[in-house]
Amino acid sequence: MQRIKVISGHLCPSGSDKWNVRSNECAVAGSPDDVVVVHGLRSAIGKAKRGNLKDTTPDEMLSAVMTAVLNDVGLSSQLLGDVCVGNVLQPGAGAFMARVAHFLSGFPESVPVYTVNRQCSSGLQALLNIAGAIRSGSIDLGLACGVESMSLRSIGNPGDLSSRLVDNEKARDCIIPMGMTSENVAERFGVSREKQDAFAVTSQQKAARAQLSGLFDQEIVPIATKLVHEDGTERQVTVAKDDGIRAGTTLAGLSRLRPAFKPDGTTTAGNSSQVSDGAAAVLLGRRSTVEAMGLPVLGVLKASAVVGVPPDVMGVGPAVAIPAALKKAGLNMADIDVFEINEAFASQAVYCIEKLGIPPEKVNPNGGAIALGHPLGCTGARQVVTLLHELRRRGRRAYGVVSMCIGTGMGAAAIFEFPGL
Repeated sequence: MQRIKVISGHLCPSGSDKWNVRSNECAVAGSPDDVVVVHGLRSAIGKAKRGNLKDTTPDEMLSAVMTAVLNDVGLSSQLLGDVCVGNVLQPGAGAFMARVAHFLSGFPESVPVYTVNRQCSSGLQALLNIAGAIRSGSIDLGLACGVESMSLRSIGNPGDLSSRLVDNEKARDCIIPMGMTSENVAERFGVSREKQDAFAVTSQQKAARAQLSGLFDQEIVPIATKLVHEDGTERQVTVAKDDGIRAGTTLAGLSRLRPAFKPDGTTTAGNSSQVSDGAAAVLLGRRSTVEAMGLPVLGVLKASAVVGVPPDVMGVGPAVAIPAALKKAGLNMADIDVFEINEAFASQAVYCIEKLGIPPEKVNPNGGAIALGHPLGCTGARQVVTLLHELRRRGRRAYGVVSMCIGTGMGAAAIFEFPGL
């Protein structure tokens, strides 16, 4: 701790104008051992195979957000105790890619980095891992990230599995395609096609309004990259806007789409999350260290939970994880101002919202993965960034939830407090 104070005095001089961009955060009284979020940013989210990030490698996306978060608050990377990156599709969960991004960002070799794969919650799990290291006293500052290029890597072979899985129902259910688990949720819990399509339209409308109003601008890091056209020609582009939002989406238009996973099903391309490319990074620290260094406090991690649910209806995960996290935080559903629930499929999102009795206006106020996209390893970190920027815009002390379902049958949730301005 003393070493960080001394070094930061040289690397982060008090006169640095870097602080001005984040000067409206404030720290309220709390435990010196609180895990706090200092800052968080994300890339724009691109449509896989067709969007503006389709030719951008994950290490470049990751480097862009890692660098921007530290630059924004004037913090040297050598003060980080650890870096954890959520990733799903890269070989070895992206361990090689993450270290490359680390060096592309100018981080010193003395700062360690590792990756984590808990499928759709990988970005949030990275944050929880860094938080755990801070709570244990192993580190005082850490960077939690998530990244995925679904253009360059696709969900494929599940790997080397025992032939005995066919004799075990739960093990066998782990390899059910995600789209079929959505159909299972819709059928088992009576979520109609009409409800799913209506939810999808609302997600698109909210995201379109947020984008038009510039609400995402403060959380997005523009990325200068190349775009390769079908004829092989290249052009340089700067990607600063999510390109999956479809402002003209209508209920009539969605109702004409064919089911994507079974002939008589209700899950379509229009009421499911988009496969996407993107990255996000969140800077975390121990409150005492953060305050000693004069860093801002964007949020406080109050509690978290990861739970198991039946693999064949994995989408119900948030309905179990959110109450578990709230109980740990000593809060109830009415205390929460904003719920960022990943929209893997409209069927499971609608089920979870109705099961928990969440007022719809509190859910994904700026749209969710149906409109924005779902880059697997990135999503959890992206949700945290979006949530805390939204709470900051509201200006008052407030609580928010980030939650998602997880393939093979799990759910995760985390509770954050914004301290107010």
